[in-house]
Amino acid sequence: MGNREIGQGQMTEQTPPDRWSAGGLYEPYIGRWSRLVAAEFVDWLGVSPGAKWLDLGCGTGALSHAVLDRAQPAQLSGLDPSAGFIEHARENTPDPRAQFEVGDAQQLSFEDDSFDVVVSALMLNFVPDRSRALREMRRVARPGGVVAAYVWDYPSGGMQLLDYFWSAAIELNAAATDMHEANRFPFCEPEQLEDMFAAAGLTGVKSRPIVVATVFRDFDDYWTPFGSGQGPAPGYAMSLPAGQREELRELLQDRLPIAADGSIPLTARAWAVRGDWAAAE
Repeated sequence: MGNREIGQGQMTEQTPPDRWSAGGLYEPYIGRWSRLVAAEFVDWLGVSPGAKWLDLGCGTGALSHAVLDRAQPAQLSGLDPSAGFIEHARENTPDPRAQFEVGDAQQLSFEDDSFDVVVSALMLNFVPDRSRALREMRRVARPGGVVAAYVWDYPSGGMQLLDYFWSAAIELNAAATDMHEANRFPFCEPEQLEDMFAAAGLTGVKSRPIVVATVFRDFDDYWTPFGSGQGPAPGYAMSLPAGQREELRELLQDRLPIAADGSIPLTARAWAVRGDWAAAE
C-alpha cells in the first residue's frame, strides 16, 4: 500500500492525500527527526535485553534501529502498510534479528501473546481506526508486556518546522487551515493519548514529552523536503500552482528564524505514552 490513510474520515476533496511511499524522500523530511526521538523513547521504556519487539508502522526503520542499537532485543518485527517503506527498511537494516513486512496495524496476522513489547512511532494519527489498532497492539502483547507509542505534538505548536509552514500557508490561503495537522489530529496530546491507551485495556498508563533539536543547515535544507509530496504539508505544497508555491517559499524564508550562519534552529516535541498489559487471571 503506497499511501497511509488519514484518521477518522477527516479527508476532504480539497485535502491532498497523505502519501508515504518513498523512504529516501521521507528521511530528510521527518525520518531524521524521528530517529532522535526514538533513541530517547527506547531508553525511557527501559526494557530488559532479550525481549521480542514489534514495531507497528515502522516506516523507514527509525524506531526499529533505535531498538536494535539500544535495547538488545532477541528479535524485532517491523510492519508497515507502505511497500516502499518496507523495502527501504530492509535494505538499510542488515541486522539478522530484524524482519520487515507489509501489513495493517488494524488487523495483525500475529497470534495472541506474541511479543514482549509492541511499539509504534508517528503511526496513530494515520490509522483510520485508532482504537482498533490499539486493541490489536494489546492483543499481540504478552501478559506483563509493554505497549507504547509516540506522536508529534501537533495541537500545542510543538512541531515548529510544520507550525511555520502552516502559518505561512494559512496566511496565503485560509482554506489550508483544515489541512494543518493541529486541526486534523487534536488527539495528539497527553490526556487523550492516555485515555486511548486505558480504553484499550492497558494499565499503569503514563506519558511524557520528548523534545529534540531540529537544526536545518540552511533554508534549502528546510524547504527541499516539501517538494517530495510525501506527507500532508509536502502534499499541500505540491498541490499548489508553481506561482503560489513560490509565494509560500518566499514567505517562509522571510519568517523562519535564520541564524547569521544560515542555519535554522528549531525544535520538535513528541508525546510518548506507554501502558502495561496485565491479562486477567
